Parts: sequence; structure tokens; C-alpha cells
Amino acid sequence: MFLVKKAIWSILLVFIISTIFFTMGFMFEEKVEGVQDYLDTFKETEEIRVDNHHINKNSSKKTTPQPNHNKFEPVFSYSSLSEENIRKIKEVSWKPSAPVSLEELSYVKVTYWGFDDREHVGELIVHEKVAEEVVEIFEELYKGKFPIERIKLIDEYGANDDLSMEDNNTSSFCFRVVSGSKKLSKHSYGIAIDINPLQNPYVKGDKVSPKAGKEYLDRNNVRMGMIIKDDICYKAFKSKGWIWGGDWKTVKDYQHFQKDIHVKELK
Repeated sequence: MFLVKKAIWSILLVFIISTIFFTMGFMFEEKVEGVQDYLDTFKETEEIRVDNHHINKNSSKKTTPQPNHNKFEPVFSYSSLSEENIRKIKEVSWKPSAPVSLEELSYVKVTYWGFDDREHVGELIVHEKVAEEVVEIFEELYKGKFPIERIKLIDEYGANDDLSMEDNNTSSFCFRVVSGSKKLSKHSYGIAIDINPLQNPYVKGDKVSPKAGKEYLDRNNVRMGMIIKDDICYKAFKSKGWIWGGDWKTVKDYQHFQKDIHVKELK
């Protein structure tokens, strides 16, 4: 009996000791796995830190500004008439009986400040002998921000000077006579330019052209677009030897500038 009890206690002791070692082994394995998980997490964290460090370093580098292709570039140019120009003006502002040939005319593109205080590109046709200085004059007006409402070829108005003036359009070449006479206008040679006709009307006695220009007969009340003696517009043209109609005695043509060149010199 004593031996049986002893055997049972031995078996229980072995079972208890085995259970204790099994439990400790399981706990140790969990701890090892926990340590491994911690090491893996630490590694990932350090990799993220390293990556962020590179990103921050790269983001701190100075970048070279890229050119803004949308930036407006002023245009001031002149050239011989293109086929498109010729198609546009032939039998409109130019006719075969005009005193100048198509080859003697130049197409001019200029940038100007509009009444909306924004930059615009306009076009003119002038005599080839004054094309370069016309470009230079309008470049001066642009630099000085002299306001011009619009600059279009008079062909846009069917070569009708009255319609062009009423729309306050700045223009140059147009084969036509002087209003109220049979004499050819300087515009017929491309050596005259009318600037902002509404604010700078033609005045002869009671006649005012355009009619809406009556609002601007008081030249002391200076407003946008008006040309006054010794202002930037006046000086830009006068510096190139142009004559201003506002200086005339019998009539006042405040919009008008012309180059004093005889027709025979243009041929």
C-alpha cells in the first residue's frame, strides 16, 4: 500500500513539474514573439523617419522658377502687307485708284492700354516710310500708359470714317477725301492717324465729328483719352515731326496727327 501511494505521488510530482515547465516555455515563446514584434515595429518606425527625413531634405531644396508661358508679351512690329491683309482691304479702304500702291503700305501691330486699364493688341496700316516711327510712337504711348479705347483697321467699318469715329476707333490708312471737300485726305497716303475720335473731335464752326464729341469741347476739362498740348501723346508724335490738328487755326482736329511729307516724295 505504501509503495502504491509513493508511486502515485511520484506520478503527480512529475505531472506538476512538466506542467510548470510547459507553462514557462509557452510564456517565454510569447515574450520572444513580443520582442520580435517590437523590433519589427521599431524598424518600420525608423524607416518611416528616414524616409521623412529625405522628403524634408528634398522639400527644403530651392527649385528653379519655371517660365510663365501665359505672361502677356507686348507686340510692336511692322511688315509688308500679307495676302490676308490685301484681301481684307482691297476694294474697301484701298482701291486701284488710290495714290499709293499696296506695296507701299505696311501692316503695323502695337500694344496699347485700353480704357479698361488692360493691355490690348491693335492693328494699323500706314505708309512704309513712316511704319517704323509709328511703332516707336505707340511704344512710347504704351510705356506712358496713355489710354486708347480701340485700334482696328477701318475696314472693320466698311471704310466708313463716320462709323469708325462713332465707335471711338483709332485708325490710319483709308483712301478718302477730306470731309466737305474733294481734296484727298492724308489718310489716303497712310501718313495720318486719328486717336480716340470721341474724346478728340473734329471741330469746324458748329460742326463736331463725331457728334458725341460735343461733350469734350471744353479742353480744360481733361478726361481719359483726351489729347492735350504737351501731354505724352502730343510729345510722342511731335518728337517724330508729326503735325497735330489741335494746333490748327481755322479748324480743330484734336484726334488728328499727320506727317508733313509731300505726295511726290512718297512715290
